[in-house]
Amino acid sequence: MLSKSQARAFFLGGTVVTFLIFIGLTIYSFAPKNDQTNRDKLTAEVAKGKRIWESNNCMGCHTILGEGAYYAPELTKVVERRGEPFIRAVLQSPVPWAPNGRKMVAYAMNDEDTEAVIAYLKWIGEIDLNGFDRVVSPLSKGEKQ
Repeated sequence: MLSKSQARAFFLGGTVVTFLIFIGLTIYSFAPKNDQTNRDKLTAEVAKGKRIWESNNCMGCHTILGEGAYYAPELTKVVERRGEPFIRAVLQSPVPWAPNGRKMVAYAMNDEDTEAVIAYLKWIGEIDLNGFDRVVSPLSKGEKQ
């Protein structure tokens, strides 16, 4: 059993070591060579697509990178899975779209907005996921691979 002074020294030593490890890992993860985003490919069109995504509250139903609601399919790699023509058709549809009984709003987007949303989804799909090639929500398992 440790004495009071030994326990205090053990606690303080462990705290300092853990803190130094934390600081080292933080510095390592922020190093430019470890940047896993693809921000060098960030364009004005991608930014516009993100603004459209947010203004239409797409995350209220869909998820990206595992974040969002689970009502509708995960969209992280949707361009890779479904292709641009499919996404274009869904976004430009003048009638509500109801796959598997889940109704999607009819946005009837114009070509410019549709291309911006597709550019955003393509950009998201190119983020390095640390070997996780596909983020899967419970609702997207039945989608075409």
